[in-house]
Amino acid sequence: MSQPPVKDIAFTLRTIAGLDGAMKDGLFPDLSPDLVEAVLEEAARFAAERMAPLDRIGDEEGARFDNGAVTMPAGWRELYRDWIAGGWNALSGPAEYGGQALPTALAAAVAEMWNHASMPFALGPLLTVGAVEAVEKHGSDELKRVYLEKLVSGEWMGTMNLTEPQAGSDLSALRAKAERRDDGSYKIFGQKIYITYGEHDLTDNIVHLVLARLPDAPAGVKGISLFLVPKFLPDDSGAPGRRNDVVCHSIEHKLGIHASPTCTMLFGEGTVEGEEPGAVGFLVGEENRGLACMFTMMNNARLMVGMEGVGLADAAYDKALAYAKERRQGRATRLAPDAEKAGSMSPIVGHPDIARTLLTMKGLTDAARAIAYNCAIATDRARACALIDPAKAGLWQERANLLTPVAKAFATDVACEVASLGIQVHGGMGFVEETGAARLLRNARITPIYEGTNGIQAIDLVTRKIGQSGGEAVSGLFAELSTTLAELSRRNVPEFGETGACLEAGMADLRAATDHLLDLLRSKETDTALAGATPYLRLFALAAGGVWLARGALGEAADDRIALCRFVAENLVPETGALRHRVMSGAASLAAAHDLLFKEGS
Repeated sequence: MSQPPVKDIAFTLRTIAGLDGAMKDGLFPDLSPDLVEAVLEEAARFAAERMAPLDRIGDEEGARFDNGAVTMPAGWRELYRDWIAGGWNALSGPAEYGGQALPTALAAAVAEMWNHASMPFALGPLLTVGAVEAVEKHGSDELKRVYLEKLVSGEWMGTMNLTEPQAGSDLSALRAKAERRDDGSYKIFGQKIYITYGEHDLTDNIVHLVLARLPDAPAGVKGISLFLVPKFLPDDSGAPGRRNDVVCHSIEHKLGIHASPTCTMLFGEGTVEGEEPGAVGFLVGEENRGLACMFTMMNNARLMVGMEGVGLADAAYDKALAYAKERRQGRATRLAPDAEKAGSMSPIVGHPDIARTLLTMKGLTDAARAIAYNCAIATDRARACALIDPAKAGLWQERANLLTPVAKAFATDVACEVASLGIQVHGGMGFVEETGAARLLRNARITPIYEGTNGIQAIDLVTRKIGQSGGEAVSGLFAELSTTLAELSRRNVPEFGETGACLEAGMADLRAATDHLLDLLRSKETDTALAGATPYLRLFALAAGGVWLARGALGEAADDRIALCRFVAENLVPETGALRHRVMSGAASLAAAHDLLFKEGS
């Protein structure tokens, strides 16, 4: 079994994303390079030795549903107990409630390792961490007292309940109802679908965060409130007590993530004998302000779904590279030492087409990692500066806002692309389940869909994020990236080849496309801008990701980093020219062809 790439992860985190700089600035007084290294090494060991061996079992057995109960695959309960005993769930949790209060960036790096080993397992804790953030930021003191310590430790798991049959991406159509009670609690009624880890046997309580609408709520998303609804209502000692009126009706049979139970949840169906129907819930934040509270949870989840993408992509690359070094076919131009004998076959890694495929896989993965870690560091800097320099905190928060949709969408698109290329490297063996290459693609395919589809991430980037502070947030990032290009030009290292010119062209494409979209938005030509949103996000990621790889190559005199950076710059970044054309000139052809979609079919 392969270990997660600890060296690449540590280098990207500390050098490219700038964790070392943040530590030197005193933003994380309890963190040291030695501690970072120790956490990463131990996480890699746990991922490889405990999690990875159970991933195939989880895929083959899946979560099993019977009469409202979900049983997890063999070995998963023991794995989860080891997980919380190791303190992994508490890594970034608030110290006041038993957490280790380590930076989001370190938690993101560790999350990559969990997803490298078993993305379906890592899904459950991902949502628990998001629930911790929502309750800590918006919950009452009583909710924090009763729930946070157990959520932080992982003794209890959290879920996110948004989607309904008629309300997916458009939450204004949400119908779940909430009714006020005299004791200050609420009764919740309704159905939620696609609820990840909505029911399972890993913990003795599950804490659901549920969006619902009060009877007198305004229409649309402004009338949504957020409620905490436990599976079991805690008793006076804080232990799980009376069963709440919330049940799992069924679980989905899916393309992938078989071990992750995707549940249909029913609230208020009268399942508790002797009690009036209605799931007891407790308000989180203010009435009719629930979506803002939920976005605290969703923003964390979007970054961590990006880490799912990076972990899956790297696992697919590792698997494909190992296979390419073992599989022998034909006579390659680059022969392995033991392939010199006349008539012997070469490992396929020696063939130029396979080499190009593998380097594309690695280049995309490393670029996605750099973007996601930079997003995480921006989040950490915003939090660390909040009390000491609010203005600087605001700038870093806007940087995190800008990078979040890019990190989520690009990394998950990359996961699907790289996992598919991994199957291609395996050839026919990739199409059968024996190698595990197909499992990675099946698991990856959900990531561009949930936590806001990647199309929605692109819309968010274009309509909300590049216009922050009148465009100052995005221009500030571009100025920072330009300093790397200036250093690249100044050093003039021959091994970089045409890297500088290619990256300069990529950034020129990004600036032109950004200015074009901002002009369209100022002119209220929103539809025209949205026609280019998805290609713009990929353009943004390729240009910025390429420059961040150059930053890493400049920061460490290592031939392999320079070589990969050059490959990305000269082979992948030139796609930005075509993407720029799609952003700036593609709207007219889209509009002209749009009507045929209404004419085709029935």
